[in-house]
Amino acid sequence: MADLDLPPAIRACLFDMDGVLTDTAKVHAKAWKATFDALLERRARAAGTTAQPFRLPGDYDACVDGKPREDGVRDFLASRGITLPEGTRDDPPGDDTVWAVGNAKNVFLLELLRTQGVDVFPGSVRFLTAAREHGLRTAVVSSSANAEQALRSAGILDQLEVRVDGVVIAREHLKGKPAPDSFLRAAELLGLDAAACAVFEDALAGVAAGRAGGFGRVIGVDRAGQAEALRAHGADVVVGDLAELIA
Repeated sequence: MADLDLPPAIRACLFDMDGVLTDTAKVHAKAWKATFDALLERRARAAGTTAQPFRLPGDYDACVDGKPREDGVRDFLASRGITLPEGTRDDPPGDDTVWAVGNAKNVFLLELLRTQGVDVFPGSVRFLTAAREHGLRTAVVSSSANAEQALRSAGILDQLEVRVDGVVIAREHLKGKPAPDSFLRAAELLGLDAAACAVFEDALAGVAAGRAGGFGRVIGVDRAGQAEALRAHGADVVVGDLAELIA
């Protein structure tokens, strides 16, 4: 059995999904760009100005990555000096409310998932398998409301005992990342203290959540050349791929 580079006290692994287990971060980024570019273009036309499009990867990493959908909408628009009314959960895409913009993003995302499918990172699957062989508990903690569909499409849903995703976060009124609430809820569902759990995150907000929650190890996964930023936000260790943690 391969050794894992984790502290002896760790009894569970809490994985973010996008960018850690599944290679869907780029799909989310495309969906966000399509959503915000349409909004910015519509507002620019109305004002008689030129739209400044959503920037990849800069705006994605700084404003929306790892956050609940509505928080991402608010934070990106705030970065452009735009404030929209909250609206309601059922606002249709095309309306100028926070919920409508989030719903538009979800429409783009579901179409991309349908047409492109979901890839997994082979090194992450190797690590997930090794963790289970070592008797470690497993959970996924994702801001995505589509986590179940994505994990099922990726073929790894049954390897994760607990799922705290966007649906659970909304239902239980949990604060999203960078607050630690969703990770703490996953630990609670596993019957473990935070100190007995390792957090695996590629997003700056997610790493900050792991640090704020007092978890036993916070592992940053650097998929975007932001190793120093991950450390600055609280990662104990930064790797390029989870397979690096298998000896």
